[in-house]
Amino acid sequence: RWQPDEQGLQQVLQLLKDSQSPNTVTQRAVQQKLEQLNQFPDFNNYLIFVLTRLKTEDEPTRSLSGLILKNNVKAHYQNFPPAVADFIKQECLNNIGDPSPLIRATIGEFVVWHQSCYFRDLASINTSDGSFGALQKICEDSSELLDSDALNRPLNIMIPKFLQFFKHCSPKIRSHAIACVNQFIIGRAQALMDNIDTFIESLFALAADEDSEVRKNVCRALVMLLEVRIDRLIPHMHSIIQYMLQRTQDPDENVALEACEFWLTLAEQPICKEMLSGHLVQLIPILVNGMKYSEIDIILLKGDVEEDEAVPDSDQDIKPRFHKSRTVTLQHEGGEGEEGEDIEEDDDDDDDTLSDWNLRKCSAAALDVLANVFRDDLLPHLLPLLKGLLFHPDWVIKESGILVLGAIAEGCMQGMVPYLPELIPHLIQCLCDKKALVRSIACWTLSRYAHWVVSQPPDSYLKPLMTELLKRILDSNKRVQEAACSAFATLEEEACTELVPYLSFILDTLVFAFGKYQHKNLLILYDAIGTLADSVGHHLNQPVSMYNQHPDQYEAPDKDFMIVALDLLSGLAEGLGGHVEQLVARSNIMTLLFQCMQDTMPEVRQSSFALLGDLTKACFLHVKPCIAEFMPILGLNLNPEFISVCNNATWAIGEISMQMGAEMQPYVGMVLPHLVEIINRPNTPKTLLENTAITIGRLGFVCPQEVAPQLQHFIRPWCTSLRNIRDNEEKDSAFRGICVMIGVNPAGVVQDFIFFCDAVASWVNPKDDLRDMFYKVSASVEGLHLTLDDQFN
Repeated sequence: RWQPDEQGLQQVLQLLKDSQSPNTVTQRAVQQKLEQLNQFPDFNNYLIFVLTRLKTEDEPTRSLSGLILKNNVKAHYQNFPPAVADFIKQECLNNIGDPSPLIRATIGEFVVWHQSCYFRDLASINTSDGSFGALQKICEDSSELLDSDALNRPLNIMIPKFLQFFKHCSPKIRSHAIACVNQFIIGRAQALMDNIDTFIESLFALAADEDSEVRKNVCRALVMLLEVRIDRLIPHMHSIIQYMLQRTQDPDENVALEACEFWLTLAEQPICKEMLSGHLVQLIPILVNGMKYSEIDIILLKGDVEEDEAVPDSDQDIKPRFHKSRTVTLQHEGGEGEEGEDIEEDDDDDDDTLSDWNLRKCSAAALDVLANVFRDDLLPHLLPLLKGLLFHPDWVIKESGILVLGAIAEGCMQGMVPYLPELIPHLIQCLCDKKALVRSIACWTLSRYAHWVVSQPPDSYLKPLMTELLKRILDSNKRVQEAACSAFATLEEEACTELVPYLSFILDTLVFAFGKYQHKNLLILYDAIGTLADSVGHHLNQPVSMYNQHPDQYEAPDKDFMIVALDLLSGLAEGLGGHVEQLVARSNIMTLLFQCMQDTMPEVRQSSFALLGDLTKACFLHVKPCIAEFMPILGLNLNPEFISVCNNATWAIGEISMQMGAEMQPYVGMVLPHLVEIINRPNTPKTLLENTAITIGRLGFVCPQEVAPQLQHFIRPWCTSLRNIRDNEEKDSAFRGICVMIGVNPAGVVQDFIFFCDAVASWVNPKDDLRDMFYKVSASVEGLHLTLDDQFN
């Protein structure tokens, strides 16, 4: 067996190190040395030796060695002595499973590039050392490369070889072989499509294999084929459905989970209803059975721990909730603001800590999508089961029944309505169950029926539900707190102003929760308060004993915490109006805001400027002392590369201008040039254009002498930006500003006066004094044939 000479090996290593130098002279010397060494065939042995055996060397050096070897093989392989070619091939096959992903990829690429000599030897691969597993990794990493013309499509050799291995006596090899072929289904590799019927027959032959990994990979293959070659499965569909019904009950949960994916995928196919109608009677009980917590789930979820509210969260408990940062938008004719404020949470995520996809979640998701396909036709198969589940003495079974009820809420709502007057009180009762996992799932399921609850007289269901949910927000179990807060946020969105009579009760509960919650649930509590502020708006604006504690609980180093906290504070400033002043007075919020406005993360800055604008409106006396420090930062953020940051900074400048009045003068120079540039920029989003126009108008209203000379540079885009905005205070102040500026500089508008008339015509009911301003402007623009009389007849 070949062994390297120690001195030669050191030389090669030094060469590899030198070749990583940025110095061009060194690079040239390395190139010459490489050309000399290529005269010696066993130089390639050294290269493969460094790649596969020198595991103590750093990865870039080993990988580079492989790269040089790959180029040599491409250029001179036909001249390699047989001993060298064999040594390289053997080393690759033996080390194809290297622990380093970089080295594995380098060796894998090698094997792929030179497949002609390797894949013929598939049959001789040493199956005991995981080589077939490594081959599977190559198929995962290089699926496109293996099917490319550049390599003469090695898959044409590989697929038939893999299919032969489906019959291998070792279950491990059978399993790897299926997994290898599975990599090429979604990409519809031509070599696989050419052998598709053989593949499907081979899968059927393995359907009852005694090895669970084989069964799992067979199920996975059929699920993917359902997506890409359903035409080939349709003739066998009834047998496949029968098979999947069995496998969804497989004793191995991993097999059952793969099989359960089949129902999710089938539900998306147009033929679902026709193919599945006759099988619902078997399928529904199987899915329902899969929705029970397994014993291992209950252990992982600490299902026996009822009280854990005092246990601090560990860092990995506190996953970010992807709360979308606030963007300030204007109301349009016939619609709401442009962008929705929050991303919808995934409804089906009923047990977050088990965030791994499992049979329970998959079964619930499948039932949910099938309910959307079959609608009320599902109920005859479900209702007989439901009653037994919902009132079962075993909490695990009862809990699964409540999950079933939540899963079908969207699809079967119509058919469920007659049963809800009996079921909703039962679910509200389940909120007091002694098992925490029953209480938490009841929160989720009730939130799925919130729309119906709110449509009934409030005393019937809304009031009892809200009373119990608020108790659950203060539950002694953290999972229940989380589920209750999320459910309450959904209820807030549905109920909106229906909640106003209960506001003080709600606020007292939420404030109390602040003192009680650990970190993770504080985030969800912030969300619930933010949603409350959005839902009941100015009704929150009544004196409330909102914060006995310090509101600096939001000060967390994590960016996601910062964003949610900033948005919560915005919601409070908006909801409480002037009453937020006392909270601001006894906190260090302005200092923190100053830091957040300079954060490197755009989303943090975006939320900071929204809060700055809201505080400016609600309690400017606290903002004013900071203006000299804040304005330069706002100016720096008028950068349309970050649309939402720029948008919120622009809006805040407009709000500050209205409060500052003539004292805004020193700052006009640092913001106006940017605003004029933005409003003239092509392809700027509508929201940003509108906010920019409003702010220019407001700046001009308070500092006309400074802004009016620029009129001709922005008047036309200013007018076109604001012609679709509905009448409101912001529009009012902006138009007053433009009128004052035209009074100072009528010449700036002469050429574009028709655009101004068009913008004025967008007003439905201007205030009397604004209407007078429009007339005066019309008179002051000399030489115009068009007056505004027509506009306001």
